[in-house]
Amino acid sequence: MVSGKTLLTKIQDKTAVIGVVGLGYVGLPLAVEKAKAGYKVIGFDILPNRVEQVNQGINYIGDVVDEELKEIVNNGQLQATTDYSLIAEVDAVAICVPTPLDKYQQPNVSYVESSAKSIAKYLHPNMLVVLESTTYPGTTEEIVQPILEETGLKVGQDFFLAYSPERVDPGNKVFNTKNTPKVVGGVTPECTNVAAALYRSVLEGEVHVVSSPKVAEMEKILENTFRNINIGLANEMAILCNKMGIDIWEVIDAAKTKPYGFMAFYPGPGLGGHCIPIDPFYLTWKAREYNYHTRLIEVAGEINNEMPDFVVDRIMKILNRYGKALNGAKVAVLGVAYKKDIDDYRESPVMEIVKLLEKYNADFVTVDPHIKNFRVDGKEYETVPLTDELLTSADIVLITTDHTAFDYEAIASKAKVIFDTRNAMKGVQKIEADYEKL
Repeated sequence: MVSGKTLLTKIQDKTAVIGVVGLGYVGLPLAVEKAKAGYKVIGFDILPNRVEQVNQGINYIGDVVDEELKEIVNNGQLQATTDYSLIAEVDAVAICVPTPLDKYQQPNVSYVESSAKSIAKYLHPNMLVVLESTTYPGTTEEIVQPILEETGLKVGQDFFLAYSPERVDPGNKVFNTKNTPKVVGGVTPECTNVAAALYRSVLEGEVHVVSSPKVAEMEKILENTFRNINIGLANEMAILCNKMGIDIWEVIDAAKTKPYGFMAFYPGPGLGGHCIPIDPFYLTWKAREYNYHTRLIEVAGEINNEMPDFVVDRIMKILNRYGKALNGAKVAVLGVAYKKDIDDYRESPVMEIVKLLEKYNADFVTVDPHIKNFRVDGKEYETVPLTDELLTSADIVLITTDHTAFDYEAIASKAKVIFDTRNAMKGVQKIEADYEKL
């Protein structure tokens, strides 16, 4: 029976070699922080171009500092590879791979399964495996653990297994991987202790220990479901306020003056990012196993998913006032990213808006200073610069992402018609255009 003492000693004296499987929005920042903490880190990814970028010190994630990546690569603290046999050299490995939904809104855990199988080939005694990918409660013990134990090694006796959900908020200027509190739940108490010790040696934020992987998996789903439902409420209120001729943004500003019992959430053109639009559906799927229907979650999802249609319908009605059809109308879509000041358009509601504008034969262009091109259903689009000519020639300017880089004063003075889904023009004193908000 293996005790955690050997691995704990390696963690304490920073001689442990750490592996990170998946070098995306979660994995690369985590790998960088572990290397900065003094560990030798090996990053694993199936994409050769991504591995090459890391090994050349070329950063592709907004939350990673370019100079820090170059420094830790140049001094040998971080290396990337597509060769999963090097897992045999690591003492601890974190799985940070995507967990998307399939077309039936069911969890696709194939990346987690393949990662676990790759690790199992090289699993050795006294090794720690931590799953960080967001998923449904039970994944760690029902999928990862059996794959690892097929080797003949037993969790809690020969190796350690835990779940610690990623908490990444792209573009957040205050909280990042290093200073955000971390939740850890191991299969056994010793598994929890070893995993918590590793995170405490790397991160500044509190490491909060829970009793099991299921608790940790569920708390991650709760975090994102909480936001999904409250944004759904804000969106539904926005639809109702529009019908009643009330400014939803003013309503929210008034409500948030209450110092207790209210937290401000804001409407928008829909939900984006990997977490909020997707994660709650892991739970609705898992709940069916217990013959339970998560009605509130699903209704919120329906409201949020319908927002792109609502936005395009509003555009039609606005254009109709000028005797114009959406068919052939010149529409300038400002913003492709799912939130301000980032280059991430995963699950961005703009993808659905673009499809609808295509469907209705609008003559549209997209503008995003952070994104040069993007793909929707296999078709590639290029963004264009925001110019005075574009603003003056557009039949309507649609603000879908409130990037700081946009010149809102110019938009206010040059555009003829503006539909603002983000209240981005709030600080502009004089708006000469016909202006409507969500």
